[in-house]
Amino acid sequence: MQIRLAEEGDLDAITAIYNTEVTETLVTFDIVPRSAPEQRAWLERHRGAHPAVVAVDPPDPKAPLLGARGEPVLGFASLSPFREKPAYATTVENSVYVARHCRRRGVGRALLEAVIGLAKEHGFHTIIARTEGSNTASTQLHLACGFELVGVEREVGRKHGHWLDVVELQRML
Repeated sequence: MQIRLAEEGDLDAITAIYNTEVTETLVTFDIVPRSAPEQRAWLERHRGAHPAVVAVDPPDPKAPLLGARGEPVLGFASLSPFREKPAYATTVENSVYVARHCRRRGVGRALLEAVIGLAKEHGFHTIIARTEGSNTASTQLHLACGFELVGVEREVGRKHGHWLDVVELQRML
């Protein structure tokens, strides 16, 4: 497995991974799948100091979810601004998504470690993770990578007929 910066040719795979979570799970608070133009705009926002990365395996034309270089895309992660106000400029938020058929292989951890490293390289001070309350796999992943639980926001979202909590975790860089 290799981690590299996401490229435009990875967008179909990234979109497929993300939209599955939008339509079938509670892990993202989006309720409408992203279109190709929306995903392209997402990638444009994830350049420079707030990059997106993909985890890929060696090229395999028979694999699902092929990326820009014919490599199977196993998952993706990104850094985003935490809030718009200038005082938050040294804080970022991370997102990590792993294709269902690639879970429990260390992909999520590799992606999270990569964006933590990029956050450090870009001079950020702290990184925040906000996970849906029942997503214990994501919470445990973040705890295993040095994040600390800093709070729980109760029933702040609603999706698929469920009230959703948000677990907030933080890692100082």
